[in-house]
Amino acid sequence: MEIVMEKTMDYLGIDLRCAVGSLRNGEFPDKACLFPLVSKLLGYFLVAASMTVKLPQIMKILENKSVRGLSVTAFEFEVVGYTISLAYCLDKKLPFSAFGELAFLLIQAMILVACGYYFSRRPLSVSTWVRVVVYFALAPTLFTGRIEPLVFEALYGSKYLILLSSKVPQIWKNFRNKSTGQLSFLTCLMNLGGAMARVFTSVQENAPFSMVMGIVLAVSMHGIIMIQILLYMSKGEEEEKHKKMS
Repeated sequence: MEIVMEKTMDYLGIDLRCAVGSLRNGEFPDKACLFPLVSKLLGYFLVAASMTVKLPQIMKILENKSVRGLSVTAFEFEVVGYTISLAYCLDKKLPFSAFGELAFLLIQAMILVACGYYFSRRPLSVSTWVRVVVYFALAPTLFTGRIEPLVFEALYGSKYLILLSSKVPQIWKNFRNKSTGQLSFLTCLMNLGGAMARVFTSVQENAPFSMVMGIVLAVSMHGIIMIQILLYMSKGEEEEKHKKMS
């Protein structure tokens, strides 16, 4: 049983021998031993948690049959950003624990885009169809890494602009409406917590500097949205009470 456990841990890239050896000797593991272990475990926890991180937002949209207060453009940019980031991590052959959540976030972001299109209650424009076709035409090329390395690096560098483009429309819409509409508090909270934890794991996994900076920028954007939710929460509750009374 112990041998099977060790093989499983080794397959996942988790080395328990250092920590277990220290504990057996009655010593607490030092930082050089403990931090990589914590990073791996936290990384896999984030991957597991990412399977449901956007579900509260999806369920809220389906329940209310509305995308009021939500920026569909922001959802579209999220899909592009997750696609580039996932393709980049696959190309760099980073450990799965360092980026695995991107695959699940991408799937959920695509569902949110579909919900946005469906519940917008108006026919999709030609430009929207063009964006969809172009995405599905280019995404396989990215995932298979069939582009020049310099082009790939430049594309990943544009992720900063894409990240801002995915959050600024929502931040501005919240500010303009003084309301966060159908934005899910739970999803935003998990996004913020996950991004903060990913900064630590990325540093421990020796991720590229550009990747770490992108995550730090994500923490800032998610933080602003969380502040807006807390600020405008009371107004949203008053609107709900007014609707029920009327």
